[in-house]
Amino acid sequence: MNNILQEALSQVKGQLSTAVINEVNCLSSGSMNKTWQLKLNTGEKLFAKTTSKKDFSKLICEANGLESLKKFHDPNLIDIPQALALNRIGNQAILILPWLNFGKGDQRILGRGLASLHKASSNQNPNQFGWNIDGFIGDGPQKGGWRKSWGKCFTSLRLLPQLEIASKWGISMDDWKELIHELENFLDKHNPSPSLVHGDLWSGNFVIQENGKAAIFDPAAYWSDREVDLAMSKLFGGFSNEFYSGYEDVWPLPSSASTRVEIYNLYHILNHANIFGGSYKDQCLTSLKKVKNYIIN
Repeated sequence: MNNILQEALSQVKGQLSTAVINEVNCLSSGSMNKTWQLKLNTGEKLFAKTTSKKDFSKLICEANGLESLKKFHDPNLIDIPQALALNRIGNQAILILPWLNFGKGDQRILGRGLASLHKASSNQNPNQFGWNIDGFIGDGPQKGGWRKSWGKCFTSLRLLPQLEIASKWGISMDDWKELIHELENFLDKHNPSPSLVHGDLWSGNFVIQENGKAAIFDPAAYWSDREVDLAMSKLFGGFSNEFYSGYEDVWPLPSSASTRVEIYNLYHILNHANIFGGSYKDQCLTSLKKVKNYIIN
């Protein structure tokens, strides 16, 4: 692996291309990818993610998402790492990113940085919702395409593809046709402005750095209702009250936002049920019933 990572580093633009990797430390080793800390002879550190060559498209989507988000972020509040190298070498696909020094600090800066990103992108939005290519949400597929209507985008590009996958383990599409139709109308009445969102904002995809700034990474970016990021932040916990206060300082949410949290998180619960199974299947069915009772009854 050292030789492969060294070859990938040699293709980085600038002075890093001549740096030598002195030490490689494995940070995590999952079924889909591995992550590494690279220590260079220059004293610098880098982060690398490796996966099989057949999953190169996942790293491409990650790098493209980071690049897109970076266009709208406020560097005084939040860092978004930019891909230094993206390669296929042998049977490996490799993404190299700057190293982030994790620290501890007030999450208010994360909230302010996210709100600033949402607001800046909304001011330059493409007047439609979606993404130009098929992508990924974790290890699950995230359908590409564009819709003028937010309700149509969320139902046809997010919920329906996940429900189709879920039909393989027992979800009946016929049971939820009426819900999908009503959800589309419900969200169209909300009628948000498109914002570029991180798309997979759980506590494992952000950090407060030693320098006090926040950083976000590993996105599933698309043009969406900004509320989807805030909704997901509540799904698994890990976000403080200061985070939400910081967001409200920059761009307050509408008072009706709480009515859409369960709806938006249904997408992520479906995705988890389709990837991991187990108790997520029961959670998925419970969430579907809650949303149906709220929207239809």
